[in-house]
Amino acid sequence: MFFYLSKLIWLLIAPVNLLLLFILAGVLLGFTRFARSGRVLALLAMAGLLFAGFGPASTMLARPLEDRFPRPANLDGITGIIVLGGAIGLNRGEVTFNAAASRMTTSAELALRLPQTRLAFTGGSAGLLGQGGPTEADAARAFYLSLGIAAERLILEDRARNTVENARFLKPLLAQKPGERWLLITSAWHMPRSVGVFRQAGIAVVPYPVDFVSSGTTRDLFGVNRDLSRALQETDQMAKEWVGLLGYWLAGHTDALLPSP
Repeated sequence: MFFYLSKLIWLLIAPVNLLLLFILAGVLLGFTRFARSGRVLALLAMAGLLFAGFGPASTMLARPLEDRFPRPANLDGITGIIVLGGAIGLNRGEVTFNAAASRMTTSAELALRLPQTRLAFTGGSAGLLGQGGPTEADAARAFYLSLGIAAERLILEDRARNTVENARFLKPLLAQKPGERWLLITSAWHMPRSVGVFRQAGIAVVPYPVDFVSSGTTRDLFGVNRDLSRALQETDQMAKEWVGLLGYWLAGHTDALLPSP
């Protein structure tokens, strides 16, 4: 139920969707006795949309999340690598990637550099109605095998639809022993929520963030975007992550509102 509610609620409160609805409401009010209020509402919503699209809204939201967990300086004694889905798929038999592809490329690089480690991937289908075709885990298997990573090193979990299920379904497959060090690879902006969920599930992880949206420079606060559609998408994504942190904490899925190192 939590999975379905989170998906449906977000469709209603996504910032870009709300701003567009406010613009539409303002236009419709223009034909009523509340025309002046409608114009104000529409103008404010348009200003918000321009700030989200051309301003630094997305990077301002991403920066505190991406600065939360630094990469580990020492990779000695790593037992395995955990990779969260959300970056890979199979279309017409071909492995495809989205903007979070560095989750896959970095995990593969580390697996080849640390040949003694296990490589665990968790990801099924995040669609509301599911799917009958290949899962993300199927695509991950094909990708890792194509790079020469041995099948016996792989742990593949193919049911998870969100971060809570990533931890829940992966835990029995890992059978983690005391003292083991498992790297957790996911997008840097998603790392605080992921760490909180895995801690709550009793899985000890070492965060290894990838797929950064912010640059870590002053451009994050004062930059101007040239790609409107990408900026709007990233603004929605970062806002969703903050809402997700609150929702997961209220539901008891994380150990803190904003997990820290």
